[in-house]
Amino acid sequence: MCGTDIASAPVNKNSSLPSSNGLPSVNATRTSTPTLHPHSFINLEQGDPTVFESYWKKMGDKCTVVIKGSDLLSYMTDLSNVCWFMLPELRDAIERLHRVVGNAVTDGKYIVVGTGSTQLFQAALFALSSPDNAQPLSVVAAAPYYSEYPEEVDYLRSGLYKWAGDAHVFDKDGGAYIEVVTSPNNPDGSLREPVVKGGKGKLIHDLAYYWPHYTPINHMADYNIMNFTLSKCTGHAGSRIGWAIVKDKEVAKKMTRFIQMSSIGVSRESQRRAAKIMEVICESYENVMHMRSDKFFDHSKAVMTERWDKLKKVVEQSEVFSLENYPKSCCYFTGEITETQPAFAWLKSKNGIDDCESCLRGLKILSRGGIRFGADPKYARLSMLSREDQFNEFLRRLSNVRGISNGH
Repeated sequence: MCGTDIASAPVNKNSSLPSSNGLPSVNATRTSTPTLHPHSFINLEQGDPTVFESYWKKMGDKCTVVIKGSDLLSYMTDLSNVCWFMLPELRDAIERLHRVVGNAVTDGKYIVVGTGSTQLFQAALFALSSPDNAQPLSVVAAAPYYSEYPEEVDYLRSGLYKWAGDAHVFDKDGGAYIEVVTSPNNPDGSLREPVVKGGKGKLIHDLAYYWPHYTPINHMADYNIMNFTLSKCTGHAGSRIGWAIVKDKEVAKKMTRFIQMSSIGVSRESQRRAAKIMEVICESYENVMHMRSDKFFDHSKAVMTERWDKLKKVVEQSEVFSLENYPKSCCYFTGEITETQPAFAWLKSKNGIDDCESCLRGLKILSRGGIRFGADPKYARLSMLSREDQFNEFLRRLSNVRGISNGH
């Protein structure tokens, strides 16, 4: 275990405090009780994007969608489209959003909507594999990789594909394979390119975090399959909307077929809501009269910047933890030199602490340990997207760590 008992920890002059803007002030003496009970656990294990809730409350009814009882009864939406269950208004909104942000090429591509990016990932695996293959296709990703990939690949026990582990050690001479490239990467926020070179490889690019509040937008992504999700773009995880931008028509057809067979399409209500949310975001950037505080990516980038600045200050003063360093680059969207501010902190324990997840649990902070990501247990992933009171208390507990014990 590491640190001190949080409930009885002495006041630390560098403890995290709520400041005048509601975010913690690291270099202030704690004078008020944290919102959360000191004995309660803080769950930062999952990436539930509740950090954006305050912004959407401020927007009031701008994103309100009215759906009559007679609306959206049919299975069918647009039979002229490859993805026949996608609302045309959602397709238009997705294309508009990517034009505004400049993060992905949609011209000449096919868009497939799914129930979140998880379903789209399964659909892409199905579309890229073939029952004619003598052996299941190997699916790999460079470690540290998203912790759910192994289970998502093997959960259905498909004879079409199988999880083959870390792309860094994969032998491409073993035949055809699929490499998943997550950029910015979950869990460590690094910008990724394919690792396996040559061979008979096919690529799936997971770009869930390639948005300007997480990372500089320094190129327009133009890959064969690019998966995005509303949950990490706008915070609306409960709507379960994701989309894939696909170059090859036959691949798009096979992905659509998978979604048809697994869920007979995607909720039209969710699609309509997602289209409205994207429309509101785009209008704020296309209308020069809008204030910066009303613009979603400006607001969210400011929040993420402040959170990362405060976490770095706490960790810099720690003898127990360290963080990744990210290079700065120009963001074409903002026109500023900035660095990646990931949705997750990839925290590393040091000074003899071999299990970061257990160490944090001793502080009543739930995280996801490095082993789940194919990495060293000295690492743990923590969400940066929690509500403000949880984030404040998280910083307070880290700042109160004043020693270590290796008795675990």
